[in-house]
Amino acid sequence: MSLSPSAGARQPATTAKAAAVADIVFDSSAILALLHREAGADVVLRHAGNAMVSAVNLAEVGARLADHGIPEPEIRKIVGAVGLEIVTFDESQAYASASLQSRTRGKGLSLGDRACLALALARAVPALTADRIWAELDIGGDIRLIRGI
Repeated sequence: MSLSPSAGARQPATTAKAAAVADIVFDSSAILALLHREAGADVVLRHAGNAMVSAVNLAEVGARLADHGIPEPEIRKIVGAVGLEIVTFDESQAYASASLQSRTRGKGLSLGDRACLALALARAVPALTADRIWAELDIGGDIRLIRGI
């Protein structure tokens, strides 16, 4: 298991810089694809440093890494190297995520999925994911897959 952006690739911006220029939202599946160097990681890497992530998706990524025995300080370093703006999951995001439940019913979306989509819709930016089922969603937002359908 590889847990860093691709060696030799451009280094993403710091979190402070990412906050100023974030123009896409990463789903946890996109971040994990990058960290594990899975297919589509190159697509994610192109946006690293210009991306934001919901704190809910950050928790999902952290949980997956913790499942592999990685301690929190190391998780912070690994995720921090991606250069993401971390967006607080606040009351507004909670209601927006909840409202997506009825519009995405039957697609198997998690709270994290809906949090990502709600953030992308609120900021009027694309959502980047590895979850192919998102291509079937009709929520009025720009959803981009890191791998072909």
